[in-house]
Amino acid sequence: MVVSGLDAPVEVANAGDGTGRIFVAERPGRIRIVRDGQLVGRPFLDITDRISSGGERGLLGLAFHPDFPADPRFFVDYTDRAGNTVVAQYAVPAADPDTADPDSETVVLRVPQPFGNHNGGALGFGPDGFLYVATGDGGGGGDAQGSGRSLGTLLAKVLRVDVNVAPGSASPYSIPPGNPFIDVADARPEIWLTGLRNPWRLRFDRETGDLWIGDVGQGAWEEIDVARSGQGGLDYGWNTMEGFHCFSPAENCDQTGLTLPVAEYGHDQGCAVIGGVVGRDPGQGSLDGKYLFGDGCSDNLWTLDPSLDGRQEPVLLLRLGRSLSSIGEGEDGTVYATSLGNGELLRIAAGS
Repeated sequence: MVVSGLDAPVEVANAGDGTGRIFVAERPGRIRIVRDGQLVGRPFLDITDRISSGGERGLLGLAFHPDFPADPRFFVDYTDRAGNTVVAQYAVPAADPDTADPDSETVVLRVPQPFGNHNGGALGFGPDGFLYVATGDGGGGGDAQGSGRSLGTLLAKVLRVDVNVAPGSASPYSIPPGNPFIDVADARPEIWLTGLRNPWRLRFDRETGDLWIGDVGQGAWEEIDVARSGQGGLDYGWNTMEGFHCFSPAENCDQTGLTLPVAEYGHDQGCAVIGGVVGRDPGQGSLDGKYLFGDGCSDNLWTLDPSLDGRQEPVLLLRLGRSLSSIGEGEDGTVYATSLGNGELLRIAAGS
């Protein structure tokens, strides 16, 4: 354990600015700094006044601009007071790099949420410099709104947008020219990937650029999905599929054109997958080059071999003694995780 005393931590990130600071997003609406193994008392950002928190709502995602601090922006995903998803950017003043200005908010994107669950919330910048946003299917049960396979909604997707627009532009983002559905009638051009139920954490492999996603299942199966570097337009099949299994219909479903997971596990081993990271730190020994992921109900930590194509069986690495809510990296490749109920930031190391 690195620190305790956090209030419902759900995300861990670094700024890539050489300071070694770890940033932890707390679900009620604060971002905390951990420096040199100590929790800084003053929040980096406090936006509790504009957030609806609890259950699957709250401050859910955090990503720093890849040119930070030259570009002083960072981005968050949160549930607003009306229950809808907001992706917003904030600025960090050079004079006080440990405190962001809550009044510097610019809303990048709003996504209406018909129900209180399945908000997704993960953010990440890809090696292409674009911002990727994970959205859930809008909630309810069984994809009540039919969002999974529909290209007319931003729900149940991974979106890709370019936030490097000129000041004063009419929109806070533009559509990257390589997005796969730009020329598809009635499709939202922001869509990069589709057919996801509730993608909880997405991470790019720092070495290969592959995008790894943990997608929370309905009632029986949790899955890990991957989009190899630069692959857009993939359909992961929800709600036709749950993991490798037909969901609707329950048998003989049409899998034509679908991208199946690389791994799944049943609800005898957990109930809510926590997507993880590909470890890229030679000092981590056996963890180097492995994809690590966990679960929000059990204390299992599994690995996969990210270099393999096709289906794999998760390999149980260890039992952590607590469930997880996120897994991320420090600047040096150190793997960190957060535990929601215990309010902890953990360091995951070979032999831990």
